[in-house]
Amino acid sequence: MIVEQLKRIKDTLPPEVCLVAVSKFHPAESIREAYDAGQRVFGESKAQELVQKKTLLPDDIQWHFIGHLQSNKIKYIVPFVAMIHSIDSFKLLAEVDKFAAKENRIINCLLQIHVAKEETKFGFSPDECVGMLREGLWRGLKNIRICGIMGMASLTEDQTQIREEFATLASLFRDLKEMFFADDAAFKEISMGMSHDYQLALEKGSTMVRIGSSIFGERVY
Repeated sequence: MIVEQLKRIKDTLPPEVCLVAVSKFHPAESIREAYDAGQRVFGESKAQELVQKKTLLPDDIQWHFIGHLQSNKIKYIVPFVAMIHSIDSFKLLAEVDKFAAKENRIINCLLQIHVAKEETKFGFSPDECVGMLREGLWRGLKNIRICGIMGMASLTEDQTQIREEFATLASLFRDLKEMFFADDAAFKEISMGMSHDYQLALEKGSTMVRIGSSIFGERVY
């Protein structure tokens, strides 16, 4: 089933859009099935679970960390993680930089932006994000690379609201590119869209979609 679902999703994506198969709470066997069907980018949201799966699965998997990242967990994922989607403060960015320097790595990071109406989501407000970048301290961090932004729309049936929230993210991306990253080719990612709303995210310019349940089925907690 996983192979069929994966193919069905991939057939709906433009070739330039990266599919992050969200494998959190799914066993290594399920990931292996998707891997054998050609999928290489997987998303996890718990450091401990990610480290465990890393030891069980092929080395050429690109692991993306997509959950809320606690400072005390950074050291476990920095040796191998391909991208962190959930940078929600300058302090966290600086901590990732510190641990990446010890590993002699440069870690690709996305700034998490809060645009949803729910209060539970983490992230910078658009104004906070601009303020943090304007301060400029991030320019002194040599072991991180800011590659774009990530955000989640509200969990709602209201497609107009979802479209507006994704449009806000896309607009912020363009503003940040112009203000701070005009000459930086690495700043190119808008990670937005999940199983239930990724088609709407694609309409607004998403370059990376994070899809779990539509590939792996409902999560096993």
